Amino acid sequence: MRSYQPDLTPPWKRSAPVPEVPAERDLVVEEAGTGFCGAVIRCEAGTVTLEDRFGKHRVFPMEPRGFLIDGRPVTLVRPTGPAQARPTRTASGSVAVPGTRARVARAGRIYVEGRHDAELVERVWGDDLRIEGVVVEYLEGVDDLPSLVADFAPAPDARLGVLVDHLVPGSKESRIAAQVTSLDVLVVGHPYIDVWEAVKPSSVGIPAWPAVPRGQDWKTGVCHALNWPANTGAAWQHILSRVHSYKDLEPALLGRVEELIDFVTAP
Repeated sequence: MRSYQPDLTPPWKRSAPVPEVPAERDLVVEEAGTGFCGAVIRCEAGTVTLEDRFGKHRVFPMEPRGFLIDGRPVTLVRPTGPAQARPTRTASGSVAVPGTRARVARAGRIYVEGRHDAELVERVWGDDLRIEGVVVEYLEGVDDLPSLVADFAPAPDARLGVLVDHLVPGSKESRIAAQVTSLDVLVVGHPYIDVWEAVKPSSVGIPAWPAVPRGQDWKTGVCHALNWPANTGAAWQHILSRVHSYKDLEPALLGRVEELIDFVTAP
């Protein structure tokens, strides 16, 4: 007599086996049916609770092939031992996504006014920007904004976000920003003369940012008032080294950068 395997399904119709992955806390997965992506915060009674980068929670059954990691199907199983500690948040306060590859860059861009601004945004929001596929570039000066927008040719699938220093009513910056009227461009700004001021004084170890007389170079004046060496590049590297997360920045900058990311990545 012929012997048969218990499973009589032809090989070409069988589903390929997928790995079983313990649903450890902070593991980031995508639910295959809904596309909801988040970090594991709880696993119990055959279900797993995920939290996305905005803090929203959803509970899903741990069904076979029910989740994706890096686009590949997996079956989540209940952890059998203590989970290894991992960072739960990025420097911006978003849910950390360990091991996730950077997304291919979007057509949209975020421009910031100056190299120091770009370095600060990268330090705090770099992980988020790579996951979202958003490239940050810097403007040499806001005077070039209208021509930059015209050259960029923004569109609904290629939005442009711009962060401007000292964007307050009546300023030169506000008059230039008002010339940009495209619905696919968002120009926002913070009230500080320079992005240095967006770093909390307590994080830098000073009581407050000094007042610099009008007409004097602001960075040079700050170095002089604080008895720092007259080297603004070195002073900035000192300031930047004291920034470890969003908690070291003023809310007036935090909200504007988050607004730009949401604008550029909106469907």
